[in-house]
Amino acid sequence: MKYFITYILLVLVFSVSAQTINQLDENGKQHGIWKKNFDGTSILRFEGEFYHGKEIGLFKFYQNINNKAVLAATREFLEPGTKANVKFYASTGKLISEGQMNGKTYVGEWRYYQKDSEKLLTLEHFDDTGSLTGERFIYYINGQVSQKENYKKGKLNGVSVWYSEDNVIIKEYTYVDGLLHGLSKFYDPKGQLVTEGFYKNDQKSGTWKYYEAGKLTEEKNFASTTGNN
Repeated sequence: MKYFITYILLVLVFSVSAQTINQLDENGKQHGIWKKNFDGTSILRFEGEFYHGKEIGLFKFYQNINNKAVLAATREFLEPGTKANVKFYASTGKLISEGQMNGKTYVGEWRYYQKDSEKLLTLEHFDDTGSLTGERFIYYINGQVSQKENYKKGKLNGVSVWYSEDNVIIKEYTYVDGLLHGLSKFYDPKGQLVTEGFYKNDQKSGTWKYYEAGKLTEEKNFASTTGNN
C-alpha cells in the first residue's frame, strides 16, 4: 500500500507538471515553464521559465542536428526580462563565446575563444547601445596579443597596434572616428622602423619616410587631396 500511494503521488505530480507547461497568465502572457520544439518535430528548440511574460532564470536553446537537440546557447537572466549572461556553444559542446546581452544587444565584456583550445581569441567591450567601446584585443593561439585596437561609439579611435607572435610591433595606425587620420608606422620582423607617415581622412598626406637598416633612404610627398594610398 505504501508503494502504491507513492506511485499515485508521483503520477499526480507529473500530471500537474505536464499541465503547467506552456501556460499563459490571465493577461495572455507566458507564465511558468515553457518548452518549444522545432516545427513539425519532437526535437526541443528551447526551454525556460517566464514570469508574467518576462524571462527568468536559465534558458537553453538547441540546434536540430541529425534529429537530436544539441545545446547551442544559454541565457541566464539576472533580473526578470533584463540583462542576461549568455554563452554560445559549438555542436561539439565547446564554448565559443560568452558575455552579457540586453535583449538582442551585446553589452559589457565579451570573450571569444580559439577554435581548438580554451584560450582567448578576442576580448572586446560594448556600451549600453551595443557599440564597441574601449580596448579590443585579438590573440594568437599561443596567447600573445596579435592586435590591439581602441573604439569609441563603435568606430576605431586612437592608436591600433599589430604584433608578431614574438611580441614585436609590426605596424601602428592612428584612427579618428573610424578613419585613418594621424601618424602610421611600419616595422620589419626585428622591430626596426621601415616606413612612417601621416594619413588624413583615410589618405596618405604630407611627407612619408622610408628606412633601411635604420637609415633614412627615401622621402615621398603626398598631397592629401590626391587619393594616393
